[in-house]
Amino acid sequence: MVAGSSCLIHETQGVPASKKETNMSFADFKKRSKSSVADLTSKMEKMDEKKSYQDDRFWKPELDKSSNGYAVIRFLPGAETDDTPWAKYFSHGFQGPGGWYIENSLTTLGENDPVSETNTKLWNSGIESDKDIARQRRRKTNYVSNIYIVSDTANPENEGKVFLYRFGQKIFDKIKESMHPEFDDEEAINPFDLWVGANFKLKVRKVAGFINYDKSEFASSSPVADSEEAIESIWKKQYKVSEFVDPSNFKSYTELKDRLHKVIGDDIRSSAPSKIETVEDVKVEHKYNGEFDKPADESSSETSDGDASDALSYFEKLASED
Repeated sequence: MVAGSSCLIHETQGVPASKKETNMSFADFKKRSKSSVADLTSKMEKMDEKKSYQDDRFWKPELDKSSNGYAVIRFLPGAETDDTPWAKYFSHGFQGPGGWYIENSLTTLGENDPVSETNTKLWNSGIESDKDIARQRRRKTNYVSNIYIVSDTANPENEGKVFLYRFGQKIFDKIKESMHPEFDDEEAINPFDLWVGANFKLKVRKVAGFINYDKSEFASSSPVADSEEAIESIWKKQYKVSEFVDPSNFKSYTELKDRLHKVIGDDIRSSAPSKIETVEDVKVEHKYNGEFDKPADESSSETSDGDASDALSYFEKLASED
């Protein structure tokens, strides 16, 4: 060992990290300090930026001040690995004293779900106030499909692109009606077919304070694009919808039960002191079976169907901030 080396090592190790020599000279530091205010301001702005909870894969119609909207979309057949052109899943969205409960329902997978079980107890108690709570916590039916944007005057940059679209029972009923028309003079179509399907004219209105899709309709049968190459390109851009019913994307029964307990506590009748308590509030008159899948009053289904996906996204944001 070189004489004095142990002393050198000792002195180096004893210097605090903040005192160690750096490659930056004082002159460089002085130059850098002149732009530090702008740099710090930029970093502060980034810290203050709100997180985006929007999934850019999804499209939704933009509504005007009167809550009216119009677009032409084309439902697509789904990715090659998807069994159906759509995914159907159930979810719950409501507020309690302990925050928001925004979760997918295990009934999607044919399994028991703690909210459905609690709702069954409330509904079958025969007490009207209990039924009201069960209605507020009812599960919502969601459908997700790939769509091609034919026309979107509110956001023309979306035209010619493929998105995911989340919709409810009202629009799905129109899809079924197109496949099984009610009258003899109406031709049955497969709206998801790339060649002989049909564009869907999505017409959104506000009726009696609720979003309404009644005037939406399918156009005549036509190819989704003018050439085989263009059609193939659209087909290849689709997303897998099967992920929305993949069991790995659902929380376990225990996890959901723990979350439910955090939201409502020990009293299953607990509710939040807020006007907005649920994603949707639908009048249901039949005996409850733990699902609340379909209201007996069909006129009320359109009000719940509305833009419930927007409400769900909003509540998911609140829940994540909880």
